[in-house]
Amino acid sequence: MSQKSFFLLTTLLIFALTVVLLSGCGSSGPAPTPTPTKTPTPADAMNPTQPPLVGSQPATPGQSEQPATATPAPVASTATPAPASATQPSPEQPAATPTPLPPPPTDTPPPPPPSNRPVQVKSPDYGAQAFLWWRPETADRDLGLMSDAGFHWVKQWFAWQDIEGKGPGVYDWSISDRVVKQVAQHQLNLLVRVSPSDKAFWAGDPPENADQFARFVGDMAARYRGRIHAYQIWNEPNLSREWGGKPVDPAGYAMLLKKAYAAIKANDPNAFIITAGMAPTTADQADAMYDIKFYTQMYEAMGGNSDGYFDMLGIHAAGYALPPETDPADVATNPKYYNNDPSPPERLRVYSFRHAEDIRKLMERYGDADKKIAILEFGWTWDDRPDSPYYWHGAGAGIDMFVQGDYLVRAYQWAEQHWPWVGVMSLIYMPDPNWTKQDEQYYWAIMDPSPPGETYWRPAIIKLCIHMNGVEGRACKYDPNK
Repeated sequence: MSQKSFFLLTTLLIFALTVVLLSGCGSSGPAPTPTPTKTPTPADAMNPTQPPLVGSQPATPGQSEQPATATPAPVASTATPAPASATQPSPEQPAATPTPLPPPPTDTPPPPPPSNRPVQVKSPDYGAQAFLWWRPETADRDLGLMSDAGFHWVKQWFAWQDIEGKGPGVYDWSISDRVVKQVAQHQLNLLVRVSPSDKAFWAGDPPENADQFARFVGDMAARYRGRIHAYQIWNEPNLSREWGGKPVDPAGYAMLLKKAYAAIKANDPNAFIITAGMAPTTADQADAMYDIKFYTQMYEAMGGNSDGYFDMLGIHAAGYALPPETDPADVATNPKYYNNDPSPPERLRVYSFRHAEDIRKLMERYGDADKKIAILEFGWTWDDRPDSPYYWHGAGAGIDMFVQGDYLVRAYQWAEQHWPWVGVMSLIYMPDPNWTKQDEQYYWAIMDPSPPGETYWRPAIIKLCIHMNGVEGRACKYDPNK
């Protein structure tokens, strides 16, 4: 064995031992975030919900569909504490948290934008969803880690009710001002998902609230011109629970999308408008529709021409129980790959990361070869709870934290080599610090949920840091072998 191989093996053994020793450690505090992509109000945080299975049956109300994972490897434990400094990683010692930034006063106008030039989107462009809303101190830490790791984009949910919940035109921009400011300080591009939370409020339900929604996003674009770089319009409208409990309505969504596009562009012509990503489901009924059918009907409602509706098509690209390179046609060859879902074989392709290629072909049929796809959610879970609905494509498929990290890197590599039509690729997640082992989101995260003043590593962020920095000719400052 060479000296370099011996050193690498020793490093991995120390990392694994540290993970085992820390397996019981967790942070105390408020109850976890209810759903994977939710920006909760404090009251909501006391009412966690259970996310659903993906398959021919739609998710039940209050749940949230998610991706999956695959390929054997032993299951690892929790997390490893952060390096003591950025230049001298030491898995045994936590890093100090930067001083929290106070939120600006609500009535203080934001500073002028740094530039009116459009952001250049690489192919692919590295992004991750983060949870910056309620915790300014962990937000600053996480943004610093993302910047150091090589991410260019951060995705954050701006829930409609959290800003305009008290009535039409009654805005509270205090938290969004702080988030926008912190992202700019770390020189990251900001992708904002704009949609309601799961609480009823004065604006009502879609599509009847399309005019109110357009006014809201237009005012947001005016306030943050040049500093919010992309807007995701709504989330998973192929599920009725995301559409006011009404039957899924691609034409209604297209109408809402067009109005939001016009309102944003009138105030910030350089902002990118991205469609919602669709929940990965194989269902075809009133309360859930598989993505290819939804996108097809959406294009038909647009008259086959997406100009004036969106700049990038948003999708979700779950990996489930398979490596990212897997051909979608291979999914149907083994029931373990699709959890015995009885749906037709063409719908089972959703259980592959490369199902994104099916959606790309649809775009090309409608003449959209010149527009990019934005992958708004993708990832793999290593959920090792035998009673979890995610176990079959997590630990049950051989996914552990190390395999998760490998698959995420390989997903980016596949896009780099084969998908010139992909723009932003936003993985899930930089974690909410309140998540625990009882939350399914905990097992999707690329780091361990960490309280203020501490940072707990997982293999995924180290592997991603090495890859993303390497692509740009830099070394990862968190690489334990440097």
